[in-house]
Amino acid sequence: MADGISTSASPGRGKTLDVAEFLKDLPFTRFHVQLLVICSLVTFFDGLDFSLISFTLPYLRDEMGLSDQMTGFVSSAAFLGQMIGSLMGSYIADIIGRRQVIIWCTILSAILTFLTGFANTPEMLIVLRLIGGLAIGGLLAPAWSINIESMPPGKKALSVTIIMLGFSAGGAAAGQVTNWLAPQYGWEGVFFFCGAATAVLAIALLFTMPESARWMTAKRKPASEVIPVLSRFDPSLANAGYTEVILSDERDIGSKVSPWAKSAELFRGTLAFITPLIWFTYFFSSFAIYLKASFGVLFMEQLGIERAMAANLASIGGMIGAIGGVALLWFTEKRGPAWIAIAPLLGIPLALWIGSGILIGGPLFIPVILVGSVMIGAGHAAVISITSIYYPSAVRATGGGWASFMAKFAAVAAPILGGYMFLADKQAVLDGYLFTALCLAGVVIGLLVLSVFARRLLAEQAEEASEAPVEAEPATAGA
Repeated sequence: MADGISTSASPGRGKTLDVAEFLKDLPFTRFHVQLLVICSLVTFFDGLDFSLISFTLPYLRDEMGLSDQMTGFVSSAAFLGQMIGSLMGSYIADIIGRRQVIIWCTILSAILTFLTGFANTPEMLIVLRLIGGLAIGGLLAPAWSINIESMPPGKKALSVTIIMLGFSAGGAAAGQVTNWLAPQYGWEGVFFFCGAATAVLAIALLFTMPESARWMTAKRKPASEVIPVLSRFDPSLANAGYTEVILSDERDIGSKVSPWAKSAELFRGTLAFITPLIWFTYFFSSFAIYLKASFGVLFMEQLGIERAMAANLASIGGMIGAIGGVALLWFTEKRGPAWIAIAPLLGIPLALWIGSGILIGGPLFIPVILVGSVMIGAGHAAVISITSIYYPSAVRATGGGWASFMAKFAAVAAPILGGYMFLADKQAVLDGYLFTALCLAGVVIGLLVLSVFARRLLAEQAEEASEAPVEAEPATAGA
């Protein structure tokens, strides 16, 4: 067992394990790797199922004769579902557990993706994508939470960025799957195949997806249930004789089950500043990324870049940006959220440079657009990683769900505002890049202010922990 684990014992009682200390002192184990792989597969298929509609829309428009307005409704249905699902899934995950919500959302996503292949009217398509969005949105915050609650210090935010890389990879794979199947089997075959593949994953999750030991302890689960989960990190723990488990670094709020009580916990003490700052930062980052995702190819085409080249730049920039987010967290996580601001800060002058129009047609035009796209993506991936990290385990998924809910406003608003303001002509497109720079400035400001309150929160948590000392003695290996 890892050195430094806090235990206590008294006559007539067994030993008490401090779960917080146990997890903090762990090295990065094989089970940590397994958890990352499992959650990355979950987000991969989540991104795959979510993005299918974007790549199958040309086939759907031809077959169903969708108008421009109806095409917009079909595209936005999943976003609306995600908004609602992010709140529902995260709240339920704080009540019944991360594992159950992740598994059930994956099952529902598989079923609804498969059923979408049977849609024969635009209205049926909208309903299926709306309900499918509930499942897709519902599992992300629980997936973030179980990794934050399981990883060693210094790898919590990084783990979220890694599993969201899976979402980006799944979104990219949706295009390749569509190109592979749609010409021969139609758009229906694409949904049938991906729904069946997601169902296989759901079955595998029944045997591989663990529960969060921190959440179990916060919810006052007995040691007989918590210890087997922790022993997957350290097998020697199974025979160590622990009969009670505690969390020394968190307040006991396990009895608060109403959505209002859980949401109120997001604004307790210093969190009253941190939560709005997370929402502010995530909103502006989401606006920048979804404006790029919605109209990046159209913007570049309007500025003279050939369509195929524009699509390649958008795809390459998105994937490099997601990988860049992992690299950014790898080097900066232990230094605090202010360091995440490096990526959007570098993106500001690039967006301004493009928006000025002086690069158009020049040799630096395409490289600057590509690097700017990477900076937006890397910053956004890093911002996602901190949306749940500051909250107690009993409400962590709720915190991530609310942040995701707020970000989806930007996901909906970006294409609407962009369609009205930034598509008319070349100058409007340049204004779109200038507006992107403004969004990135909002991200930088939010992260810098957040870093101040994050330090205050650490001091606040240390003070609370000192007010509730735990009688402890160090446990040795094999105790």
